Amino acid sequence: MISLISGGSRGLGLAIVERLLARGDRVATFSRSGSPALAALAAAHPDRLHAESLDGSDSAAVIGFVGRVVERFGGLDHCIANAAIAHEGVLATMRDDEIDSLLTVNVKASIVLVRECLRQMLARSPAPRSEPKHSPLPLGEGGRRPGEGAPPASITVISSIVASRGSPGLAVYAATKAALEGFARSLAREVGLRGIRVNAIAPGFLETDLSATLSADNRARLARRTALGRLGTTADVVGALEFLTSPRAAFITGQVLTIDGGN
Repeated sequence: MISLISGGSRGLGLAIVERLLARGDRVATFSRSGSPALAALAAAHPDRLHAESLDGSDSAAVIGFVGRVVERFGGLDHCIANAAIAHEGVLATMRDDEIDSLLTVNVKASIVLVRECLRQMLARSPAPRSEPKHSPLPLGEGGRRPGEGAPPASITVISSIVASRGSPGLAVYAATKAALEGFARSLAREVGLRGIRVNAIAPGFLETDLSATLSADNRARLARRTALGRLGTTADVVGALEFLTSPRAAFITGQVLTIDGGN
């Protein structure tokens, strides 16, 4: 399988890259900057890991990256939109540029990435015999039942528990993640007849560089709110991602899987 992950140089993204490489996938990832851990993985798997440094908010750069991945590996089976940023602060004090960067990186960049990956998946996926009148996807040749004989394509967006539960100081971040969940649910209905599944994973707060931007008091408060009394780790999440990108999840689409330790 061929899997593409955004933001794969550290944190959850890096853990996903490691798990999918261990599964035997050919993996592609990009991030604004690399990391020693990602460089070590690239050296260990030169034929199966394609990594680049680029700005995910640059649509042209993302389009070019997806094209290079498809040219190198011959296709694309799974897209994981993981890259995100977080700014902590009450809305009344947030600057316009902070709001703009959250919307651009967390929402627009993810949607552009998914769009480009989806175009590649649709090119390989057979068209069904017929489609509902409301479907925006064009009919084509094929003559197979929806999804029959198609590559096991899936799209997964990484949301957050704050999209549904909320958290003080993270209103705009929560809005961006809630947008991704609505995007995933609607897209699942657009492309289901082509055998492409779309889901979201909503982790609780994890011990990653992203959560490190939160204050110590806020991190302690978040840990106390969970039934398990701790923040999560990337290992708590990657198993679910591996499942959703496997044939075992063949009948799961349009769902948001929450992994939050009982928040």
